[in-house]
Amino acid sequence: MSPSDYPRPDPDALLAHVNEQDRQALRGKLRIYFGASAGVGKTYAMLVAARQLKSEGRDALVGIVETHGRKETAALLDGLDILPLKTVDYRDRKIEEFDIDAALARRPALILVDELAHSNAPGLRHPKRWQDVDELLNAGIDVFTTINVQHLESLNDVVGGITGIRIAETMPDTFFDAANEVVLVDIPADELLGRLKAGKVYLAPQADHAARHFFRKGNLIALRELALRRTADRVGGDVQAYRIEKSIGKVWKTDTALLACIGPYAQAEHVVRNAARLAGQLNADWHAIYIETPELQKLAPKSREQILKTLKLAHNLGAVTAVLPGNDVAQEIASYAHNHNFSKIVLGRDHTARLWRPSCSRRLARDAPDLDLIKIGSAASPESASAEKIKRQHADSVNAIPAGGAESPHWRYLWTAIACIATAMAATPMQPYLDLANIVMLFLLVEVLIAIRFGRGPAIMAAFLSVALFDFFFVPPRLSFAVGDIQYLITFAVMLAVGLITVHLTSGLRYQARVANHRERRARALYEFARELSSALETEKIVSVTQNAVQRTFHANALLLLPDDASHLQAPSPAAAHSGKTRHPELIDPGTAQWAYDQAQPAGIGTDTLPGSALFYLPLIAPMRTRGVLAIEPPNLRWIWIPEQRQHLDTFATLAAIALERVHYIDVARNALVHMESERLRNSLLAALSHDLRTPLTSLVGLSESLALSRLEPPQAELAHALHNEALRMSNLVANLLDMARIQSGSIQLNRQWQHIEEVIGSALRISHAALANHEVTTQLAPDLPLVQFDAVLIERVLCNLLENAGKYTPTGSHITIAVKTHLQFLEVSINDDGPGLPAGREEAIFEKFMRGQHESATPGVGLGLAICRAIVQAHGGEIHGAKSPQAGASLIFTLPLGTLPAMPDLD
Repeated sequence: MSPSDYPRPDPDALLAHVNEQDRQALRGKLRIYFGASAGVGKTYAMLVAARQLKSEGRDALVGIVETHGRKETAALLDGLDILPLKTVDYRDRKIEEFDIDAALARRPALILVDELAHSNAPGLRHPKRWQDVDELLNAGIDVFTTINVQHLESLNDVVGGITGIRIAETMPDTFFDAANEVVLVDIPADELLGRLKAGKVYLAPQADHAARHFFRKGNLIALRELALRRTADRVGGDVQAYRIEKSIGKVWKTDTALLACIGPYAQAEHVVRNAARLAGQLNADWHAIYIETPELQKLAPKSREQILKTLKLAHNLGAVTAVLPGNDVAQEIASYAHNHNFSKIVLGRDHTARLWRPSCSRRLARDAPDLDLIKIGSAASPESASAEKIKRQHADSVNAIPAGGAESPHWRYLWTAIACIATAMAATPMQPYLDLANIVMLFLLVEVLIAIRFGRGPAIMAAFLSVALFDFFFVPPRLSFAVGDIQYLITFAVMLAVGLITVHLTSGLRYQARVANHRERRARALYEFARELSSALETEKIVSVTQNAVQRTFHANALLLLPDDASHLQAPSPAAAHSGKTRHPELIDPGTAQWAYDQAQPAGIGTDTLPGSALFYLPLIAPMRTRGVLAIEPPNLRWIWIPEQRQHLDTFATLAAIALERVHYIDVARNALVHMESERLRNSLLAALSHDLRTPLTSLVGLSESLALSRLEPPQAELAHALHNEALRMSNLVANLLDMARIQSGSIQLNRQWQHIEEVIGSALRISHAALANHEVTTQLAPDLPLVQFDAVLIERVLCNLLENAGKYTPTGSHITIAVKTHLQFLEVSINDDGPGLPAGREEAIFEKFMRGQHESATPGVGLGLAICRAIVQAHGGEIHGAKSPQAGASLIFTLPLGTLPAMPDLD
């Protein structure tokens, strides 16, 4: 294989890269300014870049920037839009934090959020600032941020060991690696110490303390090395993504990743351990592969088990392992290295080289000169290594592809000898009628058939035996091995060469056909399993299909354990255990299965968690959550160690998990549909009833009012007024029902006009005078309130409902305040009182339909007032919510968007 003949890129890798690009296109772009420690200039570099973009017309907003008293950094804030911070009460202190809600409402093109690993104050939406940034990215907002190397989770203990200081604020490495850009901001340790002494990092008292502890020169040098290495790892991922995108096959020596090659010899473990140590010294990733050729498929079961143990050891030491089928070991190694951009290949000493067959390392050096080869010395002397070499015996194995025959190796050679002798005996009577060339063709035909049926070894034997039988029975002088004509020696040589070449090609094609057949069986099993799952609409059906598919495909007993509503795995019923064909369902350990479910990691036999268990517990991990655990009773331990077997089983588990999640969401959708239909029917009923009740109620209100205004005796007058008040209350309830039905049906059209909110507040106070008669009401209107575009009638209804709600649920004499101010791009109106406040934990529930603040209360109402308020406010593009008022009572706050006031026409 020449360096220019690199294989085409993996289509799966290309597809995964394209899907990731589509997903990232919907998110904002994240740029991280990364440094070894505080004071290297990350925030300064971030602000310089933001000012440059601002000058180019980019909408850049400063969300939060910590200057730490640095004048040069603070000066860069001039001219940039700064988002007001949010004040949080924490332990009798006022803490200013980043206001994510205001940032989402402002929605800039770019926002600056300093100190990515910062821990937010309790009570905020997210405990960590990087989670705030993640939400901003999901909203499509680009983010510039900063972080130091000591805040990465994977390096936290390393930094603690170097500096002696444990960093409490950390961030997952996965979020760091997902950044679109990482900009390393770096300065030498001596220059940083000079900045510290000059007061450009911390103020004087804090700078002296830092110089004695964290900012020691040795610490800074070590942290700088960690930052450089971590940045190099991050850039290495970008290089590989670019190679996949551009279909580049040539090895770029930009990474120190290692590829360890495992052979079928006793020193394979020695190679793996040395490769692991070398990877650790280089701080590099590494892979371990084993190339299985047709010859190596015939190893004895114990030898194959040793190979699988070596692969398991490599996996435990941190390698990515793989078993690759192929005819040429050197060619497969070079292909794998080029596909994964491995420039360094770790090999053991090869003691099997022959004059006619160069060693694997020599063929690699010849065919792939761009690869660096690292040879590991033998654990013992070459003689002892050759003595301990695994003997290649013909035997079936759990990982071998079935050859199609059941004969033992000895019987295959015996049948080969019988076939050759039978051919010679059958051709002897036909010798007077057949030319010798035709008899040679008969022997070649038998050799091909033997190669197809019995494999390479018996076929080679047939080639030599055919030459000998042809010479003995058919070449004059017959019945002797003497040769009368020297030209027959050429015939023998050509016959033997053609036979051996034919045997080699035939056995290779036989191996490839067996590999293709094995892959086809796996693909067919996956197809059948996926087809059965696609028609399953019930959980019980999925459980049955999964258990039977695992039993049928892997010849292993299986049982599927599902969680209840409390995420506790349920013990299988006797019927389910019988359906799963588990011979020993009592072997299931609920604790191990629950651990596998909670941690989303395999457990049991063949793993590092309770390896002494008789069962293998595989969690069913779906995109949203873990859906269950598959308990498997494997036929033997080697069954778990085979990488292809595990990958195949993991695919089955993923399909089952997705099917369970699909059925779950089908149930959710069905329940939502039923809820929507019942809601529609209820709204229709309310609309019909309220419309039919409104006419008689209007008459009743008019008659009761006339009766109350007539001249009656005091007792009768009191009854008349009570009748009128109850009629009014009933009329208001019916009006609320009708309004809610109209809002839900979408038949209300907003009549938006630019107007002052003060006028609507005054009108609402006049209408609610009766409900607020026993309360003290004040207004606090901010000066210079702008005009706002809204429907005055509907907003008046909102204010009336909120005021009446405050009057009903506060004691007599309570103080109610109406406050109006502007906040960001919204007009904020709040109704505050000093009453008992909102029910704890029900600040959002009170806005649901037919939800009342107090259950079974004597206070009149049906729980529609606040629901109508929310519907009207949301129709205007605002929000409404409940909170604790400054007077320790309840506060109901709604907002209206300010919008842009249209330009006044020029009257000149």
